Amino acid sequence: MTPFLEAAGWADAAQTPLAGDASSRSYVRLTRGPDTAILMLDPDGDVDLFARLARHLSALNLSAPSIMAQAPGLLLIEDLGDGLIAQLAQDTVRETALYLVAVDALLELHKHPAPASLPVATPKVLAAMTDVAFDCYAVGAELPNPAARDAVITAFEPILQNYAAPEGVMVLRDYHAENILWLADRQGAKRAGLLDFQDALQGHRAYDLISLIEDARRDVSPHTAKACIAHYLAQSGLPETAFRTALAVLGAQRNLRILGVFARLAATRGKPHYIDLIPRVWAHLKHDLTHPALAPVAAILSQSLPEPTPAILQRLKNPCPTP
Repeated sequence: MTPFLEAAGWADAAQTPLAGDASSRSYVRLTRGPDTAILMLDPDGDVDLFARLARHLSALNLSAPSIMAQAPGLLLIEDLGDGLIAQLAQDTVRETALYLVAVDALLELHKHPAPASLPVATPKVLAAMTDVAFDCYAVGAELPNPAARDAVITAFEPILQNYAAPEGVMVLRDYHAENILWLADRQGAKRAGLLDFQDALQGHRAYDLISLIEDARRDVSPHTAKACIAHYLAQSGLPETAFRTALAVLGAQRNLRILGVFARLAATRGKPHYIDLIPRVWAHLKHDLTHPALAPVAAILSQSLPEPTPAILQRLKNPCPTP
């Protein structure tokens, strides 16, 4: 790391570790006089991909960090500040306005095709990604049900094909308030600073919007959630019924997967605090499953996936037998 910083001209900077996320990445703020930068350490990740996607987003007039230097497992990137929307939106008076800027960024992103090199979130892929709900959440709850897992995947694929097939836009995938910065000195959609996009896919326009308003980490007010959907529909001109159906379908897929991912993080990465978020995720899932389009999946889940009772949540904080 030291030779990298020396080559970039930042070896003499003061270093302040920053809070990490669910990944293996870590971040350090470098301070040298009035100047700052962020050092991203990702020894197991593809920093070249992050850099390419950051440049792509910047070329679309969106606010991704500029890349100052890169080496295997290391990136020196622009410091976009500390103004996370998740923190600023605790002021309920500001919440809706902050979230609408995040929606503006999606509207701008969706005017352009995704990079052709990105994997496609096909119905088959998205349906298969729900397996972790059974393989870690249900197994961790000591209620394994492989037959139900397979039945859910089989039932989900045609629903995704009918209502949320990929549309060729870039899906940032982890688009929520802890991954978006408020950049007050910029204009329009550029006021949304984008931080997490290295797992991006090609997919449906509704994916990132439902990720934003059905946040696993914080309660988004019903008023703000409704305003975000209304704003996206008004600006995009998309048919409302079809888009709302896609939101529900992709919301159910995401939340089902998140149940399993959080259980796996507790079991294999020593991060039991993610279990405390599961009741919120469960509530989102239950809401999404009320949509008639999801009736086949809802019928299976109602008989096979256990509600996160206090006893089950406590059990999930212990290692999962099959991570």
